[in-house]
Amino acid sequence: MIRLIISLIWTVLAMIFSLPAHWHWKHIAKKDPVKAWTKSWKYARRFFRSLIFLAGTKLEVRGAENIPEDRASLFVCNHRSYFDIIILQTLSKTPLGFVAKKEFHSYPLLPLYIEDIGSLFLDRDNVRESLKTINEGTERMKKGLSLGLYPEGTRNHGKELLPFRQGGYRMAEKSDSPIVLVAHTNCGRIFEENRFHFIRSRHVVFEFAPPVYPSRMDKNERKAFYDSIPSRIQDMLDTHNV
Repeated sequence: MIRLIISLIWTVLAMIFSLPAHWHWKHIAKKDPVKAWTKSWKYARRFFRSLIFLAGTKLEVRGAENIPEDRASLFVCNHRSYFDIIILQTLSKTPLGFVAKKEFHSYPLLPLYIEDIGSLFLDRDNVRESLKTINEGTERMKKGLSLGLYPEGTRNHGKELLPFRQGGYRMAEKSDSPIVLVAHTNCGRIFEENRFHFIRSRHVVFEFAPPVYPSRMDKNERKAFYDSIPSRIQDMLDTHNV
């Protein structure tokens, strides 16, 4: 209970007192969006590290050497919790936004900071708008912004992965960026899967696979790779004995 209360208070205060910084980043973004994304990402990363500390999370990272340091990447992940987004932000070595569902727009203040780090809002029920979002994501990746993609489309608390939607993979393909598969275990047990949504100290494993460039494959190789992504992530998850 105490972890939840402290984390909520810390989050609300951080969001309120960083409003001047948000307006500053918005001003910078008009002339230099990359600079604005970088500044806001560094701030978000420090804040998220503090949340991970307050949650008592014990983080084990496997394959950290596979995280690109010098170019944008598309991190394709399983999705169980808000904490998997938080933790990924702290592990990326380049500015990182993510592809969020449009419903995030209804949250107070939060959409401001989601947009500051270069994140995009996806309307999966509108094909035309989805294509616009994917095209915008491609352009941002060409400028150096990494993105986190959660093809299950929602937080999944079941034992099996949900069906993966492949449309977002085109952002890596069209921007000549690598896809890095990410498998994580126990993120849901930090918060959402607990009784009364209390925050608990958990041992979390994050594993990164070697980067793969879909733009450098022929059509058949690329299709086979896209189709294999869920099973590749599941294979990594099966080795996480926690």
